[in-house]
Amino acid sequence: MKVNLGCGQNKLDGYINVDKYDSFAPEIVWDLESFPWPFENDSVDEIVMRHCLEHLGAAVETFLSIMKELYRICAPGARIFIAVPHPRSDGFAGDPTHVRAISPPILSLFSKKNNHKWKELGWPNTPLGVYTDVDFEIAEVDFALTPHWARQYQSGQMTREGIDLAIGSYFNVVDEVKITLVACK
Repeated sequence: MKVNLGCGQNKLDGYINVDKYDSFAPEIVWDLESFPWPFENDSVDEIVMRHCLEHLGAAVETFLSIMKELYRICAPGARIFIAVPHPRSDGFAGDPTHVRAISPPILSLFSKKNNHKWKELGWPNTPLGVYTDVDFEIAEVDFALTPHWARQYQSGQMTREGIDLAIGSYFNVVDEVKITLVACK
């Protein structure tokens, strides 16, 4: 089974499209902040959350419940394809319905492998994977640069190292972050 959570107007063929609003006639109308979700344990092989997750979980407990529900419905090895505006972009900051920044470092907190490694190293990272009994690994991360930074990189004016430094230092370098998670069960 494949689901497109928070589909809005971007319904996908071959997926069960889910949204809080019936405006675009999703197959399932459901508020993703209401638990449990209408899927069986271990039943979903692929999840798409395109510009959805940043709209959910303003309260920490709600966000943690969302991550637990994602894990609960994922079959072993299921993939979750997440696309969100970069937290340091006008696209994120300019929308009052964006309630939570999503980034690779935040999602890496839900990796039990990372949690155990950080404990051994004495790092203070919050072991959310252990706390919530959720275990996701980040399989891939991709950044969509803003046009200005993309032109500089493509023209050779900026190296990959320079882009990486800019991403960590400035606002409006990246428009969108795409993160692929894998459910470790």
